[in-house]
Amino acid sequence: MPLIGTAGHVDHGKSTLIERITGRDPDRWEEEKRRGLTIDLGFSWASLPGGTEVSFVDVPGHERYLKNMLAGIEAIDVALFVVAADEGWMPQSEEHLAVLDLLGVNRAVVALTKIDSVDEDLVELATAEVTSELEGTTLAGAPIVPLSGVTGEGVETLLEILEGLVDQEDPGERPRLWIDRSFPVAGAGTVVTGSLLGGRLSVDDPVEVYPGGTRARIRGLQSHERSHETLGPGRRVAVNLAGVDHDEVARGDMMGLPGQWEASSRFTASLRHARFVDGIEPRGAYQLHMGTSALNVDLVGMDEDLAVLRIDRPLPMAVGDRFILRDTGRHLVVAGGIVLDPGPRATKRALRDARLIDPGAPPNEVADRLLESRRVDRLSRIEAHAAGGRPEHAVIVGDRAVLPELLDELGKRAIVLVDDEHRSHPLRPGLPLATLAERLRVDAAIAEQVVEVTSDLERLGPDVTRTGHGVRLTPEQMAAWENARDRLATDLAVPHEDDLGLDPEVIHLMLRDGELVRVGPGLVYLPEQIETLRSRMASLDDEFTVAQFRDAAGLSRKYAVPFLEWADREGLTVRRGDSRRIR
Repeated sequence: MPLIGTAGHVDHGKSTLIERITGRDPDRWEEEKRRGLTIDLGFSWASLPGGTEVSFVDVPGHERYLKNMLAGIEAIDVALFVVAADEGWMPQSEEHLAVLDLLGVNRAVVALTKIDSVDEDLVELATAEVTSELEGTTLAGAPIVPLSGVTGEGVETLLEILEGLVDQEDPGERPRLWIDRSFPVAGAGTVVTGSLLGGRLSVDDPVEVYPGGTRARIRGLQSHERSHETLGPGRRVAVNLAGVDHDEVARGDMMGLPGQWEASSRFTASLRHARFVDGIEPRGAYQLHMGTSALNVDLVGMDEDLAVLRIDRPLPMAVGDRFILRDTGRHLVVAGGIVLDPGPRATKRALRDARLIDPGAPPNEVADRLLESRRVDRLSRIEAHAAGGRPEHAVIVGDRAVLPELLDELGKRAIVLVDDEHRSHPLRPGLPLATLAERLRVDAAIAEQVVEVTSDLERLGPDVTRTGHGVRLTPEQMAAWENARDRLATDLAVPHEDDLGLDPEVIHLMLRDGELVRVGPGLVYLPEQIETLRSRMASLDDEFTVAQFRDAAGLSRKYAVPFLEWADREGLTVRRGDSRRIR
């Protein structure tokens, strides 16, 4: 269902026209009715001549309430731009046009109101003025309909034109509802309202309120005072939520399906300044308007028409989302923007990489460009930022998407690191995978994938080695090892390992290959000696003391205690106080 939004200067007859079309006064507040002035967003609906039901969002025209206007205008499909024939083009006409232009709204019709209070010559002059003012904007060439919201003259023509402007689009699969109201209803609980975009919502759907992450369930749906089981985009919606208090949700929050969105407080965007300002001063004081949110924002980096922006609260956003920048000092709309990357890297790289991204490209292509910029990221994060797109040129490792070129680069670096390890420790099989991952600054799963796709590397247990790499002792090391082995085999009261005359790397190799067993600090045995000690331990009663084992093994406590502590660690024995049992 199409969503039509008004725009135009204060007191040019927007609300009167909506009431004439729909039969309902869009002003909700008592103060609005008393003052005859729209202060906040108003809503209504009607059926066009061809039977198409449409929602209307009526926005305030006074400059003091521009913030409220911006909270409602982004969601519209068609603009109903209102200019009074008796006053013609006014300051808020220009600013509201700038908002529509900067948001890229290009389906519009101009209602030239109050023709009942002017003559035909003034109507012609006003029409010419409006035509001139629209030139160079997205509303250029929009049809202009002279009419009266009071008498109804020209309104049927307006509705026929609106019928030709609205169309039905694919609803998509990622609903989002920027919340503009949250309130309690007796017997029902929390109700939130907003303009539904992007996809469908159904009763009993689980939902998430972003950016806080509050989870809830849809208890009921209403639109145009009727209950529905399912609603598609382009209409005003009231959602009854279960599992959340009304004070946990506020204007500026967004409701969507769980896991489909990610909030960001830093992003890159393309900017375009309004035609009535000379440019954008990076150090200015600005407010960002996106959805129904209004947040303070800093321009932390700029390069021509690109900027890196930082807002004071995270917002759920995707590539292609539009926003407005308002100068808080001058109370003036100065620019509009399009989100290019909701999760960029460092500022200089972010500005460079932003030029890779075409916000109008298909979602999968956007996902590929985001991955090209980030090189590696969580797949779910890329999908959220690419409006559901999935990178087609990616290697998926667990929950990560990895750029294939990055794996190639990491493979080359890994070869260098493994070669360094072979040179530094020639008797070790290679570099532990965990160490390789740490030095490459990636997680273990990605490091494992790097090894898998790099033909010059292979896994050897927990280590990464050069393909075909072998460990060999030099003749001198082999002679030293044979001598040490003979010395160890002579007696169970073995020498301290420092007295064996072996290079620590040789000891490390023999321990790894099972030629030696380390029992305690500085104390190593041959495997056959371990079996001898286990046999002597098995000859004891089911429960025995250190002294009993010492005597059975023919060893001093210096050797008996470390061996029994090793047996405890290995699960061969169970210690109970001063005695042990064989497991």
